Amino acid sequence: MRDNTIKNATQKTIISVKNLHKSFGKLNVLRGVDIDINKGDVVAVIGPSGCGKSTFLRCLNLLETPTTGSILLDDTYIFKNERAYLKQQMKDLLALKKANAFDENAKEQYEQLKTRFDELKKEEKQIDKAAAKNINLHRQKIGMVFQQFNLFPHLTVMKNITLAPIKLKGVPKEIAEEKALQLLKKIGLEDKANAYPSTLSGGQKQRIAIVRALAMEPDVMLFDEPTSALDPEMVGEVLNVMTELANEGMTMVVVTHEMGFAKEVASRVIFIDEGVIKEENSPEEFFTNPKNERLKDFLSKVL
Repeated sequence: MRDNTIKNATQKTIISVKNLHKSFGKLNVLRGVDIDINKGDVVAVIGPSGCGKSTFLRCLNLLETPTTGSILLDDTYIFKNERAYLKQQMKDLLALKKANAFDENAKEQYEQLKTRFDELKKEEKQIDKAAAKNINLHRQKIGMVFQQFNLFPHLTVMKNITLAPIKLKGVPKEIAEEKALQLLKKIGLEDKANAYPSTLSGGQKQRIAIVRALAMEPDVMLFDEPTSALDPEMVGEVLNVMTELANEGMTMVVVTHEMGFAKEVASRVIFIDEGVIKEENSPEEFFTNPKNERLKDFLSKVL
C-alpha cells in the first residue's frame, strides 16, 4: 500500500495553478481552481459528472485554453491572464462616476489598476508568445491518457509508441524501439508489438496508451477517467499499471470514479463541484472524516 500522506511544503512544485477559470460562452465550467502539484504527488480528482474535472485536466496541458488565472510548469508560466480581474474592478470603479461617487480615493484606485493593467498586458502577451512557441515542449513534460485510448488505428503498437519520441524528440528509431519493448515487457504485452489496436482488448489498449505516454519520459502523467470505457474485468489490469507507476514515484493527476484507487494509491484527494475545489485532504481524512456537506452527500451515493 502506498504511504497516503499529504506532501510537505519543501518538495518541488511541478505545476502551480492559481484562480483558474474556464468558460465556454456563458457556461462557466471552472470558477477559480487553486492547487499545487508537487513531485511524487498522486492527486485523485473526484466529483459529480459535469463538475469540471476533465476540463481542469485538459487545461493543465493546454488542450483547453483557460479563460483567466495562471498555470506555472516548472516555475515557467504556460498560461497567465489576470487582466480580466483588474478590468472588472476598473469597471466597478467607473460605475461610481454614474452614481456621482467617483471621489479622489476611487480615482487613485482606478489609476493604480490602469497602470497594473497596462503592465500585465505587455507581460501576458510575452507569456502567450512563449507558450505558443514552446507548447510541444510543455506537452512532452505532461503525458496524458484519455478515456477512449486515442491510439492510431492504422499503426502497429510499436509505431504508436515510438512515433512521438522519434518525431518530436529526435530519438533514433533503434533506441525508441528498444525503449518501447522495455515498456511493453513491463506491462506484459511485449508479444503485441506488431499487433494493430483493433486486435486488442480495451484493457490492453489502455495499457498501451499509458506506455505510449511514458515513452516520452514525462515529468507528470494526467489520467482522464482511464477505466471508464472498460469492461469491469479489465479495470484491474489498468489500475495495477497505474499503482506500479505511483509506487515508482511518478507524479500523477487522476480524474477517476475508482474510489478504491483514490483511497489506496493517492497521496491527496480533491473534490471538485460547481467548478471549484470544495475539499482537499489525505485519503484517510477525505473518506472517513469529510467536512464539506456536498462531499458527504456525494460519498454517501458512490461508496
